[in-house]
Amino acid sequence: MKQTMKRSFNLIALLIFVGLVSSCTVVRQGEVGVKRTLGKIQPTPLMEGVKAYNPFITRIIKVPVRTMNIEVRSPLPSKEGLTVQSDISILYRVEGQKAPQIVEKLGKNFDQIVILPVFRSAVADISSRYFAKDMHTGQRTEIERAIKDLMMVQLKDRGFMVESVLMKSIVLPAGLTKAIEDKLEAEQDAQRMQFVLDKERQEAQRRVIEAEGVRDAQKIINEGLTPMLIQFKSIEAFNKLSTSPNAKVIITSGASTPLMISSNN
Repeated sequence: MKQTMKRSFNLIALLIFVGLVSSCTVVRQGEVGVKRTLGKIQPTPLMEGVKAYNPFITRIIKVPVRTMNIEVRSPLPSKEGLTVQSDISILYRVEGQKAPQIVEKLGKNFDQIVILPVFRSAVADISSRYFAKDMHTGQRTEIERAIKDLMMVQLKDRGFMVESVLMKSIVLPAGLTKAIEDKLEAEQDAQRMQFVLDKERQEAQRRVIEAEGVRDAQKIINEGLTPMLIQFKSIEAFNKLSTSPNAKVIITSGASTPLMISSNN
């Protein structure tokens, strides 16, 4: 009899324990809980921590509020009618206070119901304003920002925040890729030739400046060599020669520059 009572007690304790465990849940960091009782959504979200509830009439739906990433491979129509393939990342998050409203109106698969359709509409609208080559150049950042802004117009009031739209890879049509490569090669050749021309031009300018310097120096020297200066320099030279022990023959008329003949012993 005692053994039967003990078994019954253990069974009751086990049922109580299972009931307690099944009536508690943990809302972790980076998410909020949405409480639904008898089909009715409570308007206030549950913050992180342990939450107790009646599992028979209540369910707690956990909604992530951290930054989420959706990877999409999408064809992008261009302004000239071409189709460009691109791998795109959509970084977004849910506003915690609006999580009950999102679950009530959209359910848990809100990314498939709202975010992706809004993205496809926005990306088609924005990409069709640009040429295909623009998506492969520095204008990519401008395109990403325009897609993000257009998505925010439609999603902000619904409780979503689009943080970034990132075009990670662009695959252009084969013919356009070859044309862009040829154009870039031609531009590089033109830049290389311009560099050579600039270098030759600078060298020519250097030579002109050098020649002008020589010309100006000669002009200054010629202007400074007056007859009086030449005669003065001759007298100085004669004075220095007079102190030399070597025999010299000097032929001069007295007015012109002398001619000196040196005779060494």
